Amino acid sequence: MNSSASADLYSHTLTAYGWDDAWADAFTPYTERGLLPGRVVRVDRGRCDVVTPVGTVHADTEFVTPHDPLRVVCTGDWVAVDAGGDPQYARAVLPRRTAFARSTSSKRSEGQILAANVDHAVVCVSLAVELDLGRIERFLALAWESGAEPLVVLTKADLVPDVTGLSYLVQDVETAAPGVQVLPVSSATGEGVEVLAAILSGGTSVLLGVSGAGKSTLANLLLGEDVMDVQATRETDGKGRHTTTTRNLLVLPGGGVLIDTPGVRGVGLWDAAAGVGQVFAEVEELAGRCRFHDCAHVAEPGCAVLAAVEDGTLSDRRLESYRKLLRENRRIVAKTDARMRAEMRRDWKLRGAEGKAAMEAKRGRVR
Repeated sequence: MNSSASADLYSHTLTAYGWDDAWADAFTPYTERGLLPGRVVRVDRGRCDVVTPVGTVHADTEFVTPHDPLRVVCTGDWVAVDAGGDPQYARAVLPRRTAFARSTSSKRSEGQILAANVDHAVVCVSLAVELDLGRIERFLALAWESGAEPLVVLTKADLVPDVTGLSYLVQDVETAAPGVQVLPVSSATGEGVEVLAAILSGGTSVLLGVSGAGKSTLANLLLGEDVMDVQATRETDGKGRHTTTTRNLLVLPGGGVLIDTPGVRGVGLWDAAAGVGQVFAEVEELAGRCRFHDCAHVAEPGCAVLAAVEDGTLSDRRLESYRKLLRENRRIVAKTDARMRAEMRRDWKLRGAEGKAAMEAKRGRVR
């Protein structure tokens, strides 16, 4: 089969999974080697299910598993696989357009890739429990950093007793998510589902959120069939059980591709300074007006951020959340950046010396 015929075959069979001319161009060197393109729809213990022009194959990732955990094969990757052979192997991974990563909960704080080549990062938040705006801001920081477009979906909207109450909840989330669409939906009544399906029809989307957020129920509704297992949340605290244990890539009937992910307990940042800045765009804009370019927004004179808190333009909660995420992100980066670690140590020593001098001055020990 010549390269032109191959391209036509790939286009015909893989378009529904997101294949386009740019991916075809990137794959050209592997076509010449007789390899097949495919998209990873599931990964489990060193093997991956890959949809290819000749069907779904189960490929070993031995030859494309680097030491860097952020570069291992994950759901959403495009790979080059053997055209035949037993077993079959993934021989190469095409460069990712976007990648959603977080830090693990391990003491080593390694990065973990959750999904690749995603266009929409859908943060699912249940309205059956009290809103955790800080957690939403965390998810959004990672979403912006990934390169995908974030969207907040407020699930179980039917459990909110009145329209006014729902409106206030949407406004609260919009304040924590500047520039992000916030969409209330209900899998029970179908509210908002058609709007969501229309948004997701244009590309690859990943559902993110804690257990019990209603991701799998929503995925089934979007797919038009019960593909994902679903369990009820606990009545005591509204938390869910882990029904989704792997990340699965599925084609939506109205167009687009959906990746459903297991509920995550920890949402650790991973080198997401730009994402944090995007989430707190109004704080960053205010910071640009501070008198000193290195203002820490704590007690410095001429601090525009503190002035905004004072006049009510900026909430204390938003500022504290901003500070917290910046500190956390800096710690994560410092673990892999010796230069930043040295800068942090110098900063700690300087602040320690300043604090000691201030205490001595207060006690009248400075001559």
